[in-house]
Amino acid sequence: MPTVKVIRDPLWNNIRLDPLALTLVDTPAMQRLRYVRQLGYAFLVYPGATHSRFEHALGAHHMARRTITLLAERGELAQVDEQERDLTAAAMLLHDVGHYPFSHALEEIGALNHESAATPRITTGAVAGALTTAFGADAPARVLALMHGSDEGPLQGLVSGSIDLDKIDYLKRDAMMCGVPYGEIDVDRLLDSVVIVPMPGTGRPGVGIMEKGLSALESLLFAKYQMYRNIYWHHAVRSATAMYKRLVDDALQSGALPLDGLADWTDEGLVHALLPSAPPLLMALRERRLYKRVAQWSAAALGDEAGEWIASDRALAVAVEDQLAVELGLARGEVLLDYPAKTQMLGVDLPVLRRDGAVEHLTSTGIAGALNLPALSQQLYHSARWLRVFAVHRVPVNVDQLWAVVTTDADTLRASLVDGRPLLT
Repeated sequence: MPTVKVIRDPLWNNIRLDPLALTLVDTPAMQRLRYVRQLGYAFLVYPGATHSRFEHALGAHHMARRTITLLAERGELAQVDEQERDLTAAAMLLHDVGHYPFSHALEEIGALNHESAATPRITTGAVAGALTTAFGADAPARVLALMHGSDEGPLQGLVSGSIDLDKIDYLKRDAMMCGVPYGEIDVDRLLDSVVIVPMPGTGRPGVGIMEKGLSALESLLFAKYQMYRNIYWHHAVRSATAMYKRLVDDALQSGALPLDGLADWTDEGLVHALLPSAPPLLMALRERRLYKRVAQWSAAALGDEAGEWIASDRALAVAVEDQLAVELGLARGEVLLDYPAKTQMLGVDLPVLRRDGAVEHLTSTGIAGALNLPALSQQLYHSARWLRVFAVHRVPVNVDQLWAVVTTDADTLRASLVDGRPLLT
């Protein structure tokens, strides 16, 4: 009988790992995740938020195994062989091996998304060897397809989709470790409502949810909103994140830090690599001297397009930051702009099995009489997302002038910078 190891986990209590999972866990790619914090610099605001990507990967794997077992018990996986089930669980275990140090921040300065960064870590080395031995030569490619959402198998939606099990673990784990009550999800009801149904439009089997589980799905969506508003996009967390982004961006531009292999660093490994030059931003982060808010506006006040260049055009954002610093009597890098990248924070896109047996596609347009989140989700999203101007210390600013800058379109800003015209007029 295969040896199964039980790992004690503060969130799920016991997590069982079969021999393949154990082999994958012991690879260097997975072990690095022990030293990559799940929430980046959030621990400077919530001291308990020092948990790692490794813990989360184990939890996501546990969620996958638990859901697959429930589906099998109901007889819904009769057409899904054991290998595909095991491969899906392996994909959940490996889904974060491409994460950069300090979580998602570096993706906001133009680094490859972590799914793409995972490619060489899954297709070569010990991970590829373990997958190939267990499932065959095409296994690494199949795992990547599951992670990217391009696999056509019926279990794809467990790994990447509106109900992907990754969300359940990180929302509950992050809330617990931060010591906040915002991550409450009706997990049992939600998992018990997952079902395999014909996908609208294609007829292929895929992951959906029974109508009885819609209230549990709402609990997931509202937990996500509360966590973004209170943890992930907390103003002090975003200040530390903006400082870290600028620190690494400057190091990459100067050649002090190589772009190749950025996803091979651990948190402390990257910090150690930057220590010899002792950049002021690094020392400020280590001593928790966070930049202060000098102005901020909600996405609701800004509208749909204003300020989006801050999130999408890194070079322009840095140039504007430095020009603002000059005009405010500060040094380069002492003014930072922060506007979290647009995200489908409350997006839903999955089939719903109605009580009468019909399958309907739940999207942002909702389902009449069942779930109608579009208007509400947009309001919640706009109330959680804020554009902020941070400075090394509080300086007197004309907020109306700053508003004029952040709401100016990108082309006009570039022209002003080229012509040497002041931004604060």
